[in-house]
Amino acid sequence: MRFIKLPIISLLNEHALIYPTPSNIHYAWNFGFLAIICLVIQIITGIFLAMHYTPHIDLAFISVEHIMRDVNFGWLLRYIHANGASMFFIVIYIHIFRGLYFGSYIKPKQWTWVIGIIIFLLMIITAFIGYVLPWGQMSLWGATVITNLVSAIPKIGNYIVTWLWGGFSVDNATLNRFFSLHYLLPFIIIGASVIHIILLHQDGSNNPLGIESTNDKIFFYPYFIWKDFLSLCFFLILFFVFVYFYPNLLGHSDNYIEANPMVTPTHIVPEWYFLPFYAILRSIPHKLGGVIAMLLSIVILGLLPWIHSTEIKSSRFRPIYRVFYWSLLSCCLLLGWIGGMPVEDPYILIGQFLSIYYFFYFLVLLPILGKIEFQLLKN
Repeated sequence: MRFIKLPIISLLNEHALIYPTPSNIHYAWNFGFLAIICLVIQIITGIFLAMHYTPHIDLAFISVEHIMRDVNFGWLLRYIHANGASMFFIVIYIHIFRGLYFGSYIKPKQWTWVIGIIIFLLMIITAFIGYVLPWGQMSLWGATVITNLVSAIPKIGNYIVTWLWGGFSVDNATLNRFFSLHYLLPFIIIGASVIHIILLHQDGSNNPLGIESTNDKIFFYPYFIWKDFLSLCFFLILFFVFVYFYPNLLGHSDNYIEANPMVTPTHIVPEWYFLPFYAILRSIPHKLGGVIAMLLSIVILGLLPWIHSTEIKSSRFRPIYRVFYWSLLSCCLLLGWIGGMPVEDPYILIGQFLSIYYFFYFLVLLPILGKIEFQLLKN
């Protein structure tokens, strides 16, 4: 009993063992737990990889090859870290779309949702600068293209790009500062995740019915913790199928060519998890307009608590919204496909149509759908 009074034990007991959880939540709620597991995997493997990595343009590519060929189980560490980033984004995307389906952004959970979107934005930045570190062809040219987007800012854009690069091109200074930030940002994500969980536990978890279940709750342990570990088993099976059998499937082959500033790849694309936003960027011919649209496509998710027009959380009771929800999911998947295609017709036209629908859904449909559904129920 004396040990239970220790703050860390008491906190663990309150928020992980006896935390009151709605009894009707199902496996769609397991992805928050899986996201924590992915974050831990990325941090642990990243620390060990950093022990052997050299952030210098003459040595970075060679140090990665050294890790793969000479370090004991270095190949395993790198493949877990590289594929772990993809698994992390798969888990987070499912987590976000679950929140969209069950209205997890509706009051009183609006700030939990906003912090979640901030974590997502931090993940995007961390993954982007991490993609630069192997110093392959796609690393160099991807960094050059994406950082150059900042030059679209009127008057001061070029100065900011020079500051980001630490010079007049993506060079050694850029690689050094990207390595430092890539090491730092995951710990900021941990802090944001703690805030996310505190806010979640303050108001209680949502549930599939989207109603307050103050009485119908049970302890998190042992009922839900075993459900989480079962989902973890299936997740790890899928994860290690990629690690052991298809380790390079989700990457780009050009990144196994050492970075050469004199040779530009024929088709520069980011990692697959950035492709929907990249497609929105490319769909607008104006450079500044494309950058604003790409940023707005993420920011608009954080504004959902103030855009929606209903207090009904779950899509189970919103048949019209449910149809449009699946149309949004289809739109995002198609944007991902378009982002990996060459910049030519008909891909340009399809990307523009999908981009328009993406913003139309959030800025027009979402604010009026709740009112339409309310009128239909009233009549």
